[in-house]
Amino acid sequence: MCLGIPVQVIDCGEHFARCRGRAGEVDIDIRLVGVQAPGTWLLCFLDAAREVIPAERAAAVNAALAALSAVDAGATDLSAFFADLDREPQLPEFLRMQTP
Repeated sequence: MCLGIPVQVIDCGEHFARCRGRAGEVDIDIRLVGVQAPGTWLLCFLDAAREVIPAERAAAVNAALAALSAVDAGATDLSAFFADLDREPQLPEFLRMQTP
């Protein structure tokens, strides 16, 4: 399985960017997303950026990855990692339109 990891651009060249993420600083291939400004968040797979994402999504993905690490360490209460779980689940808009 390949997991997307959020990283934040520190410095950017034409084909690679120096970024900071969960594992520290890494060089990321940016040829699919183009040159990005410092501070931009990227979702990366195998050290290649696949998508430019907002900071809020980066935080949510990082929380989910932290939850995976916590489960691996034996944790069973994951409520601290998913702030939106204290609400009633909502159907996506396209499914809401199909229900009577």
